[in-house]
Amino acid sequence: MLDLEYGLLQLMRQHREGSHATQRGRRKILSLAARQLYRTCNFQLPNVRSLKPKHVAALVTHWKNTVSTATLKNRIAALRWWANKVGKRNIVPTTNAQLGVGKRAYRFNVSKAINHPEAAIQRVKDPHVAMGLRLQQAFGLRRAEAMKLCPTQADRGHYLELKSAWCKGGRPRVVPIRNAQQRHILNQAKALARGGSLIPSHKSYREQVHTWEYQTQRAGLSQTHGLRHAYAQRRYFELTSFKAPAAGGPRRFALTGDQQELDTAARMQIAEELGHSRIDITHHYLGR
Repeated sequence: MLDLEYGLLQLMRQHREGSHATQRGRRKILSLAARQLYRTCNFQLPNVRSLKPKHVAALVTHWKNTVSTATLKNRIAALRWWANKVGKRNIVPTTNAQLGVGKRAYRFNVSKAINHPEAAIQRVKDPHVAMGLRLQQAFGLRRAEAMKLCPTQADRGHYLELKSAWCKGGRPRVVPIRNAQQRHILNQAKALARGGSLIPSHKSYREQVHTWEYQTQRAGLSQTHGLRHAYAQRRYFELTSFKAPAAGGPRRFALTGDQQELDTAARMQIAEELGHSRIDITHHYLGR
């Protein structure tokens, strides 16, 4: 292992910020950066404090030719984290535009929702994974949230309370329990988890992630984020009485003034229920 790579691992052990998934992603990116600085860019940095603008520029130039804009932005964020932790905040520009990185190209008004997953869920053999999928469908949870959730602790009668330790970015939230189907699924989850989470007691989080990925791929449900899309679109219809643009409903410019007010209020509510702080993020789930 390179000295720089080892130093970065030590730095990340000292600063364990974000969810397990965030930390794991950062570790992969920075380990890759250390190796590519040496092998591809011909820089031999003796330690983590040796980072300079020329090193950042070399990595970004190399990555621009090899990865997507979305991946590039994630990698730059990890470099920015590195620079901040060693007291060199100005090494990495504060905006990606300063590095010549453009905006992501998104496709709106194309639905990614998985609306009828039950047949596929029934093909999942692991009961904890199957239950996690049903929680994703019923409450719009992320995969990690559906695994880490302790159903008994989260159940507050009329709403589901998600603790910061279960959520992406440590951002807690509540999700309303609106119907009998949600209540039924939550009660089933409580019975299965027996006071704990939907990670079996004999497995680590990482081991259960591997089980989840294997089981969902075999069942044809590898892109389970589509369950969150379906949740968002159902909620939009409940809150507005018309379909979201991505589900075949009218686009915002075709709405009346009153309908536009409903649209805005619904998007704000759905953004909160999905665990996002920006209303713009709903464009990816609902269209615009």
